[in-house]
Amino acid sequence: MNIEKLKLRIAEGEGLTVEFKEKYTSKIDRDIVSFANTKGGQIILGVSDNCKIVGESLTNKMKAEIIDLARKCEPSIGIKKISRCDNLIVIEIPEGHEKPYSCSSGYFIRFDGLTQKMTQKEIGFLYKNAVAGAFEENICKDVTWEDISSDKIKAFFDEAKISADKVSPQDALQSLNLATKNGIKNAGVLFFAKEPRRHIIQCQMTLVAFKGTNRVHIYDRKDIQDDLWTQYREAMTFLEKHLNVRSEIRGFNRQDIYEIPLEALREAVANAIIHRDYTVRGTSIMVEVHEDRAVISNPGGFPDGMSEAKLGNLSIRRNELIADIFARMFRVERIGSGFKRIREYMDAVKLPFPVIESDSFFVIKFKRPLYSLRDSIKSGGTDLVGSEGKLGERLGVKLGERLGVNEVKIIELIGDNKFITIVQIAETLKISTTAVEKNIAKLGDKGLLRRIGPDKGGHWEVIMSHDA
Repeated sequence: MNIEKLKLRIAEGEGLTVEFKEKYTSKIDRDIVSFANTKGGQIILGVSDNCKIVGESLTNKMKAEIIDLARKCEPSIGIKKISRCDNLIVIEIPEGHEKPYSCSSGYFIRFDGLTQKMTQKEIGFLYKNAVAGAFEENICKDVTWEDISSDKIKAFFDEAKISADKVSPQDALQSLNLATKNGIKNAGVLFFAKEPRRHIIQCQMTLVAFKGTNRVHIYDRKDIQDDLWTQYREAMTFLEKHLNVRSEIRGFNRQDIYEIPLEALREAVANAIIHRDYTVRGTSIMVEVHEDRAVISNPGGFPDGMSEAKLGNLSIRRNELIADIFARMFRVERIGSGFKRIREYMDAVKLPFPVIESDSFFVIKFKRPLYSLRDSIKSGGTDLVGSEGKLGERLGVKLGERLGVNEVKIIELIGDNKFITIVQIAETLKISTTAVEKNIAKLGDKGLLRRIGPDKGGHWEVIMSHDA
């Protein structure tokens, strides 16, 4: 490897297949084992964790000790190459074929940019999903470098805050372990092909918004047949579009607060992309918004040995390379704490942890809190129209405001049909359109209602506090 390619690898930072060490120590055997247990990789000596080159000298004694440490692992590990490049040392470790491997300190695995000690359960079943996981590693035979988008590579570098000018697609993907001299891996195609679905037909995501709760009446749909990063961004845009939001002024800043924490949804969408079984054709990741819930599902249930009870406590990934790219773009935590973080986000706003289901698909269901409010509105009957009535008071408490008779009725009508017009509201309530507009203005001033889009073609949104 020449110094230019090595500097590119350093600029990209530590990851699934790259580890930096300032100086050599005998504890390097842990990293050797972790790479052999995962996808192989390189240990670069003479680089600090913040990517600063400090330099290290290679001696015959050091080289002999490294080889000896690898040989003493169980089973023995053969170092592919130890070389000096300028004032740096590069140790290349191949992926092992007799997993799991251990050293004197135990069993270790590479998890994005970290070497982690494996639990006994992880040792027992982590590699039972090798067939499905191998898909991302396979060379996509019909793809050439002409099919790879330089713009997508540049966008990735920008998102990952990697400084790399005039880098060829070949160097970029090879440094990320997404290509070899024999061709481009499926994972590289899924992220950086100009038209990934032309080569991998199952590379798609479907976004659907349903009216009601029975998954019948579709009022918005979008099929994303592009790279995985685009799928992630489009999914989040779709969720933001169809979930309710309120605004708060905190200090000098305005903050939009969604009925389901966006941070939790981001974790769930990233999880669906990272853990999808890409060997299953004729399927797609689904993101659904219903009146009472938001649902994210992906082909491929729990990996062997995983269960709902172990979520957040066990680190198993079906697609390590895909996870590594998301981690480099700071979209998932490198220590695999996604479901712990979802729980924290939901607990913070006093919402229940989503329902998890797993068979041939992995499904996560978030309850929409606004639906509970609408149930209360519908079940209240005539008691609701009096602001002094018991249920009317409960509604006021839920929304943090005391509402007038027509304000409550307008919220109820909009809850039933967010596309309802001012004329239709006036006719239903038997009041003037001017009175409707005044009540809507009051609800807007109270932060309980807002208009999305233009008068023609737009819709209303009732805004509810998370802690209601």
